[in-house]
Amino acid sequence: MIDIKKPALALAACAITLVSAAPAFAQVDSHCGKYICVMTAHHNRFVQDITVQTKDGLPGTLRAYWGNYHSPKVNAASHRWAVGYEQAHSKLVCGGLERDGRTIEDGVCVTI
Repeated sequence: MIDIKKPALALAACAITLVSAAPAFAQVDSHCGKYICVMTAHHNRFVQDITVQTKDGLPGTLRAYWGNYHSPKVNAASHRWAVGYEQAHSKLVCGGLERDGRTIEDGVCVTI
C-alpha cells in the first residue's frame, strides 16, 4: 500500500518555506568588523531587514542604524520593515556594540 501522506507533507513543507523566504528580488549583504557582523536584506535602498550579531557570543549592547532609524540599545539588534519602505539618500546600514558602558565597536556598515 502506498502512503500518500509523506509526499503531501513534503510538498506542504516546501510551499511553506517558499512563502516565508525573503522576496526573490531581495539582495542580502553583510560586513563584519572585529567584534560584530551587520547583515541586511534589501532591494536597492528598500531595506527589509537589519541584523547585528556579536562574533564572540559574549554579552553586550548592540545597535542597528540606517537613515533616520536608530534601534534602542538591546542585547540582540534586529529590525524588519514592511516591503516597500525606503529612506531616501541612505547609503549605509550600520551597527555598533557597547560593553560595560564603553563603545567596543561602532560604524561597521554595509553599503546599499
